[in-house]
Amino acid sequence: MKNSKTMINIHGIGWIKKNEYGCVMKDERFHYEESEFDRLAKAGVFSYPFKNFKRLNKTSKLTCYAAALALKDAGVNYSPGKKQDIGIIGTSDSGSLQADIFYFKDYLDCGRILGRGNLFIYTLPSSPLGEAVIHFGLQGPLFYTAAPEKSLLTLMTMASGMISCDEAAGMLAGINSEQEAVYFVLMKDSVPGKDPLSDSSNIRAILGKNLSISKMIRELSKFKKGEK
Repeated sequence: MKNSKTMINIHGIGWIKKNEYGCVMKDERFHYEESEFDRLAKAGVFSYPFKNFKRLNKTSKLTCYAAALALKDAGVNYSPGKKQDIGIIGTSDSGSLQADIFYFKDYLDCGRILGRGNLFIYTLPSSPLGEAVIHFGLQGPLFYTAAPEKSLLTLMTMASGMISCDEAAGMLAGINSEQEAVYFVLMKDSVPGKDPLSDSSNIRAILGKNLSISKMIRELSKFKKGEK
């Protein structure tokens, strides 16, 4: 995650899973009840109200929550009308399969005549990333990629390459499942950081294990604290 002139380091990691969410660098962890999932949007996860948040599908909500927490962890401020030279790249374990199923079932329920547009828009796996781009004012590249093995490690390498080529000053890179999501903020540093997670060999060792998101967060948090 570096070139000859600069280091590309991890500045923030945000995550959310069933009943918990948090930031790795700040070592923050919060509990919530499943019934409170939508209300997290008004509980400080976002720095300003997310317009029409309730219309988003579950995958988009998870993506935007994790991205917001990653930006918070990295100390990146965002506000209405403010543009960021940051891109986003993401993947998931099932693409938009669940959204496709919901839409087709709705299409059948409507007599095979039409399906609701608010379901159709999420049949693209890149749609959750688009929702994040709009809310956070991101102006860098947007990519959804499918990588069956070591997918997050592949994403981190691609994101680092985009930053090295000056396609963006920073990148959000992450992965989600139907119930969990984790996003990383990567940016250039003129000198190597002192944080152990800034060492690419350290992060690659963890990401290369193909852990579940929950186990990955546990490993990252332990490493951050210097635990073995």
